[in-house]
Amino acid sequence: MGALPVFRWRLAPDGYATRRQLRALGLRPGGQPVAAQLERPRRRRGPLVAYLYRVDLAVPVRPMTPARRAALERANRARRTCPSCRRDAGHVIPAALGCCVPCAYPDPHGSEGSTE
Repeated sequence: MGALPVFRWRLAPDGYATRRQLRALGLRPGGQPVAAQLERPRRRRGPLVAYLYRVDLAVPVRPMTPARRAALERANRARRTCPSCRRDAGHVIPAALGCCVPCAYPDPHGSEGSTE
């Protein structure tokens, strides 16, 4: 197998797209191998690399089924639920904290929060 064609950043020919660009078009790679790569030079480090796929070989994104939607909602709810107090934090709980902010940093002045 030969080496992949390498293009400079923003200079890829038409007919190639990254995964994100394919997704924006409602497509996915569909099992095709990487067709080319983009390289963006950086100072004092290796270049940033983005893999490109052929648009003509891409296939449509699979539709969201009710079961997949329910599973996704359960997974997102689990990421928002604090394991300590079991409340919905309203946002994804940071892995560095491991629990919601009130559980990670309890109020030293009690629940009323007054500083008198």
